Amino acid sequence: MTSKTKQSQKLLLFRLFGTRLFGIGTLKIREILPFKPLTKLPHSHSAVVGTTSFRGSAVPVIDMAAAVGYPALTQEELKASSIIITDVQRQETGFLVRGVQKIIETDWKKVKAPPAALGDKAFITGLLDAEGDIIQLLDVELLLANVYPDSLDAGDVALTDVQSETLKALNILLVDDSRVARKQLCDVLDAKDISYQVTTNGDEALQILLKDNELGQPVDILVSDIEMPGLDGYELTFDARDNGALKQPYIILHTSLNSEMSLSYANQVGANEALTKFDADELLHAMLRGASQPE
Repeated sequence: MTSKTKQSQKLLLFRLFGTRLFGIGTLKIREILPFKPLTKLPHSHSAVVGTTSFRGSAVPVIDMAAAVGYPALTQEELKASSIIITDVQRQETGFLVRGVQKIIETDWKKVKAPPAALGDKAFITGLLDAEGDIIQLLDVELLLANVYPDSLDAGDVALTDVQSETLKALNILLVDDSRVARKQLCDVLDAKDISYQVTTNGDEALQILLKDNELGQPVDILVSDIEMPGLDGYELTFDARDNGALKQPYIILHTSLNSEMSLSYANQVGANEALTKFDADELLHAMLRGASQPE
């Protein structure tokens, strides 16, 4: 039996350039540090300003403003800057920002998808009106993919003929608001000639689940991000599980978050599995586990 307890959703707000505010979810954040001198990295991307020591490890630090197209921090601005240490997609990365503002609590239902006019190159996954301030939620996955393009290569996954045919017979639905994450998911399935449906948000995903169910072709495997504008992955899972008329899919919540709290909550709302992005082999074998579940 699933339960829909309210989980606090918090955002760290910060400035990259001028007075405009940006935000990222606090579940991605390990620590916020005042600026300190960095160790230079030779032959690195222009936005990588060096490395810092964090809990015994060398962590690369990216000038976030420069990485998304704003002017890089000057030597004078560095003195008042902060380094946000994040844990995203199985790696720790520091982001240098001009100024940290505050942490706010919000609801993902209040986050709006960015206008289509921004195009595929925008580093924004959502917009939030917070007391008159429009907060832009950054697509950290896209930013990291631009700085480290090799990270997009999912590599080949070895499947037997029987495993491949098993996955090809499934109705698979992918949901993610990040263009980079969608590409990673699609590339893995395309490489194995496995068909799927894909959408950018939980509201559309729920409609697809209901429509396919009515057509007698219910979704077998649902792979969904957690943090999305509108209906987030937790609520999508709960709403699917709460619908008695819906033939239940095997639900895999697929997230850039490494937080144990987020993965625990995934189980509470009824997800079968929760995986941290991005491991193609792990994902395909989770789908195979879903295919082997009894009707």
